[in-house]
Amino acid sequence: MRPEQWESFKKAAKRAPGATTPVALLVDSPWIPGYIGVSHLDYYLDPEIWFQANLRILREFSEVILFPSWWVEYGMATEPSAYGNRIHFWPDQPPAQSPVLARIEDAGTLPAINPHTDGLMALVLHRYRMQRTRILDAGYTMPVVAARGPLCIAAFLRGVSEFMLDLADNPGAVHTLLDHTTQTVIAWLKAQAEAIGDTVEGLLVLDDIVGFLPARAYREFAHPYLKRICDAFPRGWVKVYHNDANVRPFLGELSETGFDVLNWSHKLDVLEAMAKTGGRLCLMGNVPPLEVGVRGTPEMVREHARDVLTKAQGKGIILSVGGGVSPGMPKENILALCSAGEASGNGA
Repeated sequence: MRPEQWESFKKAAKRAPGATTPVALLVDSPWIPGYIGVSHLDYYLDPEIWFQANLRILREFSEVILFPSWWVEYGMATEPSAYGNRIHFWPDQPPAQSPVLARIEDAGTLPAINPHTDGLMALVLHRYRMQRTRILDAGYTMPVVAARGPLCIAAFLRGVSEFMLDLADNPGAVHTLLDHTTQTVIAWLKAQAEAIGDTVEGLLVLDDIVGFLPARAYREFAHPYLKRICDAFPRGWVKVYHNDANVRPFLGELSETGFDVLNWSHKLDVLEAMAKTGGRLCLMGNVPPLEVGVRGTPEMVREHARDVLTKAQGKGIILSVGGGVSPGMPKENILALCSAGEASGNGA
């Protein structure tokens, strides 16, 4: 994104007086290589292809805030790779990974993660250091660092089903694991901020596994760890939380963690989300990303976008899809989303 776009996003996120309603999209490797027409392997491994792909996207959709901007990621493989998970790469889709922690009781034996040396984290940091000056010289900024959240990483290590059983069968060991993964998230975000430099003023945490929890389990196993992450960074930073699973049980409490923005699912109507958050969070959404964003027409996108904007009445909203951009979302639908924001008089 450009510096002025970041200022627009930041004002909306902090619900500052006079803030407009930006149009922003969370974009990453599930969508970019397919849209550009390159293999995922080339996108991940060739720095020039990665740079030119991101540059083309930024220029082609110059009126949209592409978030978090120049994101170096390997699908969801970066954090689990640091723990030794086996990573599986393919040319036409993001990588997957296999769980490595066979017993939850062994969580206390996990060594501390060093982002500067461990797994794909070291390669991400190198890419940021090597490309930073080139990106800034092109007129863009790199304001946000990103990480998968502590429950998400725990589920990578154990497997989702196994981790959900652990919550009931061995909560003490789960807390040991979550303490470890929370430390990893904080260290990983700080290492990225150090590599990028003083343009960083925000963070993005992605953790859908939290959305699998009922309210009581959220309070025990998610809230304190999310809060610890937010507390580890300056109060003035913009803190964005992505969760397009079921956020309904804990929406009223989420703002107490320190997050400013929630990127949430289209399955929860914006009016209900606003009521439950009580204006304490800026909401980033909430056009259906697959049924409308990928499979719908531009007019359908505009119709859903207008519905979001009408219900929000320009207060505490960043117009987006309900989650990240899904693979296959066409150019005309992205432009339709942008035109809906511009028609409201509050575009980016």
